[in-house]
Amino acid sequence: MKGIVDKRDRAGLFRDRLARAMAEKGVTQSGLARDAGVDRSTISQLLSGEGARLPNAQLVAECAAALAVSADWLLGLTERPERLAELLATSLTMTEAPRALIDETIFGWHQEAAGYKIRHVPATLPDMLKTRAMLRWEYEPQLGRTAEQAIGASEDRLAWMARSGSDYEMAVALHELEAFARAEGYYRGLPAAIRAEQIARLRDLYRQLYPSLRIYAFDARRVFSAPVTVFGPLLAVLYLGRHYIAFRDSARVAGFAQHFDWLVREAEVGARDFPVLLDRLAAEQGL
Repeated sequence: MKGIVDKRDRAGLFRDRLARAMAEKGVTQSGLARDAGVDRSTISQLLSGEGARLPNAQLVAECAAALAVSADWLLGLTERPERLAELLATSLTMTEAPRALIDETIFGWHQEAAGYKIRHVPATLPDMLKTRAMLRWEYEPQLGRTAEQAIGASEDRLAWMARSGSDYEMAVALHELEAFARAEGYYRGLPAAIRAEQIARLRDLYRQLYPSLRIYAFDARRVFSAPVTVFGPLLAVLYLGRHYIAFRDSARVAGFAQHFDWLVREAEVGARDFPVLLDRLAAEQGL
């Protein structure tokens, strides 16, 4: 429970923050008085007055607006000087999501979160675990002749991600893995040789990287998730297809992390049993 702040302390904090904001913005007492619609003597009293008296709410709001800061910050109710609209603008952003292996925005988020746990629900199989043949089959129709160059560039970035010190937890829909193994739906027409090589790569990588890499399979008939990535405590990114929606406020990031943890708790196949699932899928399809 927060203690009660003495009025004199609150008034002193207001004076300090008002003076600081004026200095940072290069605003004089006369300039602030003009913008706030009061006499210069009123501003002078706010800055040098003694005692516990705080200005009325209207004057606080006018000063905050003139200095482009939050009234709550001037009053010591928050440590963030930005106004609410500015906080919302920085805490939620929409970014274009190009059809690419690793675009610079995603790579930048991974660099920012180096060393933190990355929680990931991919739209298909995770790109960073795919074979070159799988990437070529998937991306060549869009990238054309530049596919090989793009694959080489993505491999460099994915190699950096593997060395970043981050642990990766991934939750994949069970039906997605089954559709891949059977060459159904999104994977229709995927040759058996590519599927067999991909399963073998998943098995080998998992053996090498576990427990730094942990993959869970959830039953989408019981639980569901849109594609999302949680970059430690820093941000959570929702994938819409053409755009990413990135959330940076701690409450929403924590909410996405809790959603991912729920998927893990409800997973049909746990991280320890993921290699067993791969073996079953390969055996069922003769891969």
